[in-house]
Amino acid sequence: MKNFGWLTIARLGLVQASIGAVVVLTTSTINRVMVVELSLPALLPGILVALHYLVQIARPRMGHGADSGGRQTPWIIGGMAFLAAGGALAASATALVSTNRWAGVSLAFIAFALIGLGVSASGTSLLVLLAKNVTPQRRGAAATLVWMMMIVGFAVTAAVAGHLLDPYSPQRLVAVAGAVSAVAFSLTLLAVWGIEETAQHDTMPMASTPARSSFTAALKEVWDEPKARQFTIFVFISMLAYSAQELILEPFAGSVFGFTPGASTKLAGVQHSGVLLGMVLVAMSGLIAAKVSEGSPLRNIGSLRGWTVGGCVASAVSMAALTFAGLVGAAWPLKANVFLLGAANGAFSIGAIGSMMKLAAQGRASREGTRMGLWGAAQAVAFGVGGLLGTGASDLAHYLMASSGAAYAFVFAFEGLLFLASAFIAWRVDAVASRDAVTSGNISGRTNLGRVLWKH
Repeated sequence: MKNFGWLTIARLGLVQASIGAVVVLTTSTINRVMVVELSLPALLPGILVALHYLVQIARPRMGHGADSGGRQTPWIIGGMAFLAAGGALAASATALVSTNRWAGVSLAFIAFALIGLGVSASGTSLLVLLAKNVTPQRRGAAATLVWMMMIVGFAVTAAVAGHLLDPYSPQRLVAVAGAVSAVAFSLTLLAVWGIEETAQHDTMPMASTPARSSFTAALKEVWDEPKARQFTIFVFISMLAYSAQELILEPFAGSVFGFTPGASTKLAGVQHSGVLLGMVLVAMSGLIAAKVSEGSPLRNIGSLRGWTVGGCVASAVSMAALTFAGLVGAAWPLKANVFLLGAANGAFSIGAIGSMMKLAAQGRASREGTRMGLWGAAQAVAFGVGGLLGTGASDLAHYLMASSGAAYAFVFAFEGLLFLASAFIAWRVDAVASRDAVTSGNISGRTNLGRVLWKH
């Protein structure tokens, strides 16, 4: 296995930035154009975004394809081709709606399906490539760097595209989306050019060849692994809690605290600043832990498991604080609360992604892509369901309760419980792994049991 250096990791971060660039244009700008300029029901872009999550159920199948072929870069490039085509097609469909509504809407469904498939293939394979070639000490920092570059992709695309789209016209939208898609695909080609050939050249000659088996058999093998199964459940529940609060936080600020639309948008910026801080803390702790000596207590601060569990617990505490905010009202320090929630979310997210990269290589050989695909599918489904769960629970609570603050408090308390459940499951993943090592059936089981009891 080749150990990727920081320059190589940054190169692969360009792929994540490219994914972010196309996705933000389709889920944000095109969403707004459909609702505002074209006066379409807001439900339509909501269904289209849900569709792009739904098709990501295909992630395990794509990961298995990469496992069977033994290479990830063809899947990254192919996925980006689908994503770029979907982004350009989504803009064309939006432009077509103004002259032929039904043809445009039908084309939009095809475009968003392509976007979901493209994100699935490129995103899953990128994480597998990193998991195979980044040392354990660097995984937290590598995940932070790659995800921060995705955020850069969001920000740069939103700023540049926003400037180029003024004054708006359907032709401008098609031209800008086509240019963004072309640049994203070109950057991806440059980022992965020759990167896997070098890694394979540095791989030991005795490395195992990719396993050849059916997708169904491979998926069953992965699901039968206790670690993989527990981690899948963790990803789903934690991402459900993470995504459920996104669509109700700004309405909460407006309804209970009287924030204007501009002020609530700034509150979202405060939360994202906290997310970045949490990500950076995990990255810095990993780098510090890698530099200190083996016996130093500072080695423990880089524990991905610790940051994952701790981040989930801190997220639960922050949600509990928001519960009190709903009951107390304007006297509560909402901005500080939201900033801490963002920091906790950022910490557990990067801890989880780093753990994902570590766990992908554990278990039966040549199943990294299938495992990563399974977790990616769990995340996508959770994001698709989370928005509906959060808004649906909010509507139900408002129907049952006279006080808006109490209704939001009920929803936040429920999300806090989800984060606590996530923390427990994340803590159990390594415990299950250690128990499996003891019961794997060798003479040294008693000695291993002593080690496990000492560790836990």
